[in-house]
Amino acid sequence: MPSKYLNHYPKHLQAQVTKMLENNTLSDYLLEKYPKKHNFQTDKALYDYTIKLKNNFMKKSSPLSKVLYDGKINIINHALGTHTFISRVQGGKLKAKNEIRVASSFKSMPVDFLRMIIVHELAHFKEKEHNKSFYKLCEHMEPKYHQLEFDTRLYLTHIDLYGKLY
Repeated sequence: MPSKYLNHYPKHLQAQVTKMLENNTLSDYLLEKYPKKHNFQTDKALYDYTIKLKNNFMKKSSPLSKVLYDGKINIINHALGTHTFISRVQGGKLKAKNEIRVASSFKSMPVDFLRMIIVHELAHFKEKEHNKSFYKLCEHMEPKYHQLEFDTRLYLTHIDLYGKLY
């Protein structure tokens, strides 16, 4: 078994990953496909990047109050990012506050992985559950969503076994 991140994938994919680990080629695969990390290092840059994605695909959804890197999100507990909906009554009006928090480890990952997690969290603003509509929305925003999710899990496997790549 190559990794806890890949448990729900088919056995043939797990076998391919095991072979990559045995041949010590996982790092080469990741570096060839995703050669460098992104430049969105501040919360402001992350917010601006997220707003651009949101405006391209979800213009009519509620505004985002906050987007930031969060050092308290623990990848080991299978959380890569979180989304929060807070509704409050303010002066007779219902105010919604939407936040996205991304694990700080995404600061040193490729932009494709960051995009995948942002797309995932944005999709939760429209679809609360991981259902067919949720994944259809993710694929609308990022056509390679499923491949990127898989490759992110490969990267997390690499971190567990060898440490950071970038």
